[in-house]
Amino acid sequence: MLVLGIESSCDETGAAVVTDDGRVLSDVVQSQVVHAEWGGVVPELASRDHARNVLPVVREALARAGVTLEAIDGVAVTCRPGLVGALLVGVQAAKGLAFGADKPIVGVDHLIGHLLAVFLRRDDAAREAPSFPFVALLVSGGHTAIYRVGGARADQIVELGATRDDAAGEAFDKVAKLLGLGYPGGPAVDALAAKGDPTAVKLAKPMAHARSLDMSFSGIKTQVAALVREDPAIDRANVCASFQRTVTTVLADKLLAAADREDVRDVVLGGGVAANSELRRRVTEGAKRAGMRAFVPPLASCTDNGAMIAYAGALRLARGERDGWDLAATSATVLTRVTRKGRGAR
Repeated sequence: MLVLGIESSCDETGAAVVTDDGRVLSDVVQSQVVHAEWGGVVPELASRDHARNVLPVVREALARAGVTLEAIDGVAVTCRPGLVGALLVGVQAAKGLAFGADKPIVGVDHLIGHLLAVFLRRDDAAREAPSFPFVALLVSGGHTAIYRVGGARADQIVELGATRDDAAGEAFDKVAKLLGLGYPGGPAVDALAAKGDPTAVKLAKPMAHARSLDMSFSGIKTQVAALVREDPAIDRANVCASFQRTVTTVLADKLLAAADREDVRDVVLGGGVAANSELRRRVTEGAKRAGMRAFVPPLASCTDNGAMIAYAGALRLARGERDGWDLAATSATVLTRVTRKGRGAR
């Protein structure tokens, strides 16, 4: 089965052709540089950029895969969650392509795409894959949560804990902005942290106790803001190193604690922040010490991409599932959320 996947949930326009066993035949991503001027994603600008790029990106994905639209068995598209205007561009493009070529269409939850991206095969080398159930940390600019993944269906995925406020990726971007590092902030913080001393700046670990799998990342941004305000000449490399160590320690510890609590031996990373070098190292080394197996996707499978959407959609199509022409874009995930936002006892 060949599936065309389209991704447009935020600031990257992606399209890919993937088989139902996860083999990636093509994966094209057009990143939007227009947001750098504003220090963050501007929803209206994102929608306009998707509208300009979606069809050229689809054409390139088909060309790289060496197939025509007629050879595709179905079209999968991100329909939730995300910026509604951005999602709408992808959904409408997918509907037009599917209708014109008389192909079935399926909507895909962006979060499920990230959770299943670990199964993508981007080369011919044999890769070991996790076994169901596994525990996954999905960490990005808009989402930070830990899930028990018992299978590929939404009703087999259970949230174990999540951030009560900001996503970890948002914290990286805001800290980068405070330090004048530009946007996107995650890669800039990661690069500068390698040159700094992680013990030079004292930052409190947010919600570090293992009794709760909930997280919080708004307070650490406030800590960094106070440091910069008190000392504008503070060593930025040291701040980045200390900030990154603090955040990645909490994320890795929570993930491994969740796996231990669930008596699960396989742990998985997913989402844009899963590209962070220190988080990848901490999860890999921590899992090994705990007698667990860590599965960390290649960088191309961590950031938003059409391949993960195509694969998740292929699994839906293989189960005989189809969506109608009334498929809608929405900002709400289909996954049940159990973590309540805000402070206070749970």
